[in-house]
This record gives sequence, C-alpha cells and structure tokens, in this order.
Amino acid sequence: MFEAELWGKKGKDLKTLKNARVGETVKVQKLTGEGPVKRRIMDMGITKGVEVYVRKVAPLGDPIEVTVRGYELSLRKADAEMIVVE
Repeated sequence: MFEAELWGKKGKDLKTLKNARVGETVKVQKLTGEGPVKRRIMDMGITKGVEVYVRKVAPLGDPIEVTVRGYELSLRKADAEMIVVE
C-alpha cells in the first residue's frame, strides 16, 4: 500500500524535497522510502532534522542538486519525493 494512503488526508498536505524551490532551505521531517532505498538516502547524509538547501533543478526536473551537511549532492526526482520536508 502506498504510504500516502496510510496518512489519509494529511498526506496530501505534506511537502517533499521534490516540491521545494531553488534557493529554498528546508528541514527534513521524515523519510518515507523502504529498505535499501531509505538506507541509501540516509547514507548520503539526509536524515531527520537536517537542513537541505536546494541549489539547482535540471530543466526537466531531474536531477535536483542540493547542499546537505556542507557538500553538494544530486538526487533523482523519485528519491526527492521520498523526503518529507517543512
């Protein structure tokens, strides 16, 4: 079952890193991925509470370039969608 369905109505109000604008700094609230995908995102330094600065977004929206913990990182849209931010 898709996790947003589990959240119900509240899931529609959640903002993900995919929706963050260029130049915006956001704080990670939650990672919604499962298993190895979630582990890989965490290994890149994206964990709950960390601030992420959105540097660039490619013309077609994929990938997204961010700065996290002082280094630059490129994320696929699919991975950025799993990162809930505030």
